[in-house]
Amino acid sequence: MNQADALDLVRFAVWVVLTASGPAVLAAMAVGVTISLFQALTQVQEMTLTFVPKIIIILLVIIAAAPFMGAEIQKLGLIVFERIEKGF
Repeated sequence: MNQADALDLVRFAVWVVLTASGPAVLAAMAVGVTISLFQALTQVQEMTLTFVPKIIIILLVIIAAAPFMGAEIQKLGLIVFERIEKGF
């Protein structure tokens, strides 16, 4: 394995991490902005109001996106194992 192969593998691994975590991060960001807007408009500054909905929404998004996340991670695993099998 040369440097180009290693760099390609690391680049693909970082891309998989970003795409697999993307749905949960985007959902958390959307819920956070919505709750922050609600808190700013109503001046309700309750800390638990931000955590509980985020946890629930992130859990639901992870459950819904689990097949996509698993497929992306499986692709990375297959590529890594193919490179190990070929010897580079």
